[in-house]
Amino acid sequence: MSTSTHTPRRWQGTTIPAPGTFVIDASHTRVGFVARHLMISKVRGSFTGVSGEITFAEDPTRSAVTATMDTATIATGSADRDAHLRSGDFLDAEKYPALTFVSTRLTNLDDTSFTLVGDLTIKDVTREVTLRVDFDGVTVNPWGKEVVAFSARTEIDREDFGITWNLAMETGGVVVGKKVTIEIEAEAVRQD
Repeated sequence: MSTSTHTPRRWQGTTIPAPGTFVIDASHTRVGFVARHLMISKVRGSFTGVSGEITFAEDPTRSAVTATMDTATIATGSADRDAHLRSGDFLDAEKYPALTFVSTRLTNLDDTSFTLVGDLTIKDVTREVTLRVDFDGVTVNPWGKEVVAFSARTEIDREDFGITWNLAMETGGVVVGKKVTIEIEAEAVRQD
């Protein structure tokens, strides 16, 4: 078993990793979403195919994130709904196999919380989004690899990305809400 040779550092009262690159651990990461259904309830789902990198800079506010979600891996617990979400009415997974996020700037809010701004691309539309990120910590796993964890959250309007399918209900309102909350729990493992 190897042991991490990188020494975590203190920054504004918090222990953070030394500069370097961490790769997202898909088996310990969840990129989930929540959308309104029938105006009264919520449907939750996630993407099981997630990859990406987090690069910690010497100045932590210059750190960067890239992430890719495989649209074919969308899962809500209903095979019929998942097939509809993969169709041209929503993600059009055959034509657009991935959603991507590339950070553009990071602003410190307090010791462990940040605002992460970046470009989210869904289908062929790219929009700037802002995530609230909480740094959950850094540790060394039982195999000697340094691991970091984060939680993040944002809300988007799916229609801003050209996902406009809907049905009107007789009682008023629509079947699918426009606002989608994105919730992320991520672990990443040092690669250098």
